[in-house]
Amino acid sequence: MKRRPRRTVPATLTALVLLAACVLIVIVAIQLIVGHTPLISYRSVTDALHSIEWNDTASLGAGVAAVLLGLLLLLAALLPGKPTVLPLTGDVDAGVTRRSLRNALQSAAGSVDGVSKAKLKLGRRTIVARIRTDRTNTAGLTDAVRAALDRRLDQVTPVTRPAMKIQLHATRNAP
Repeated sequence: MKRRPRRTVPATLTALVLLAACVLIVIVAIQLIVGHTPLISYRSVTDALHSIEWNDTASLGAGVAAVLLGLLLLLAALLPGKPTVLPLTGDVDAGVTRRSLRNALQSAAGSVDGVSKAKLKLGRRTIVARIRTDRTNTAGLTDAVRAALDRRLDQVTPVTRPAMKIQLHATRNAP
C-alpha cells in the first residue's frame, strides 16, 4: 500500500527537460551524419562557452539557478508529503484514503439536524469543519457536529486522531 504521495511533478519536469536535451542532441547528431548544417553548431556553442568568464554575471546567474533548482528538487525528494493513505488501527495492514475519510466525515457532519451545508478540510493533524445552518438559535449545534464527527472517527479508527476545529456560520441572525 502506497502511504505517501509520489513525486510526479518534479520527476516529470526533470524527465521532460532531459528528454528535450536528448532530442536536441539526437537531431544535431543526425544532421551531422546526413551532412546537413546542424540546428546548433558545435563550434558556436564552444566559442560562446569559451568567451564567458567565471566572474561574469551570466555564469554567476546560471550557477545560482542550477544550485537553486538542485536544492528544490532535493527538497521535493526528501521532504514527506501529505499521506495519501491514512493507516487504521487493527492487526491487518489497512488504510483509508484522505478523500474517503473526508467524504465520510463530511456526510456525518451534514447529517446532523440543523446543518444545511458542511465542508471539511482534512489537514495533516487537524480537521476544519465549516458548518452552515439556517437556524437562528445555534446553541448546541457545534457540540452535535463534534459528536457526529467523533462517532464517525470511532467507526473508522485511524491510528492518529486529528484535532477538530468547527466553524459555524448562521445565515440568519437571532432577533
